[in-house]
Amino acid sequence: MVKVINKAIFSSRILSINLVTYHTHHRVMTHIDPVQQGRYYKLNFVLVQPKVGGVFLCAKCIMNLCGRVYLFRPDKYEHSVTKIETGKRVLLSIALNI
Repeated sequence: MVKVINKAIFSSRILSINLVTYHTHHRVMTHIDPVQQGRYYKLNFVLVQPKVGGVFLCAKCIMNLCGRVYLFRPDKYEHSVTKIETGKRVLLSIALNI
């Protein structure tokens, strides 16, 4: 598996902002992100889309704008990213745990 580059921009108890880069051949297997308490929301902005692959899949999105902006509950619904065949995928990810 190719290494993911996760650069923390801001992190606190309830809010985190990360710039995440996934390279060719990476995939994110189907999973749910467990949380100790509260509700967990993620707002992901796809800044760079791979040429082939790297499609975000989610059992239930709150919002999906043109496959570039996603708001979802990673603590409640399974989500994954298909294998990146060509190129890289760069996200600005904002996570809120309330």
